Amino acid sequence: MRKLQNSELGRLNVEDFKKTDKIPLIVILDNIRSLNNIGSVFRTSDAFLIEKIYLCGITAQPPHKEIHKTALGATESVDWEYVEDTIELIQKLKDENVIIASIEQAENSTMLQDFSIKQNQKYAIVMGNEVKGVQQEVVSASDYCIEIPQFGTKHSLNISVSCGVVLWDLFKKITY
Repeated sequence: MRKLQNSELGRLNVEDFKKTDKIPLIVILDNIRSLNNIGSVFRTSDAFLIEKIYLCGITAQPPHKEIHKTALGATESVDWEYVEDTIELIQKLKDENVIIASIEQAENSTMLQDFSIKQNQKYAIVMGNEVKGVQQEVVSASDYCIEIPQFGTKHSLNISVSCGVVLWDLFKKITY
């Protein structure tokens, strides 16, 4: 077994990435405080061809050196927009027939492995604040709450880790 060289990875340049068909999935960052988490979500969204990221509330916006440190240029490839009010954004997306799923531990949540994707349907996942999670008002406005099963003592994952787990799972369900 031999590690691949960067030149063997078939990486797209930014221009080609922008032209590539994206999966029908949007990420909403609801009041994320860590610039490193924001950058990590950009990088993961690039990896899985996410359609768009919305930055809401206190979530910082590129360009910023701390976001860039973990995004590694993904702020240039992934389409993004700042929207101050998460609830207004959710209503707009719902009006466009986008299904909203908050990633949160909640009553009657659906475990990630049990969440089914409908073909030809666009989804938006909401990732919440590192301390407070997704705002209750946003959870209440969501069509679903998806929960990542956890079996240890903490029952808490970093937002960038949670986002990676969820995006990979949904990417597989949408594309395979």
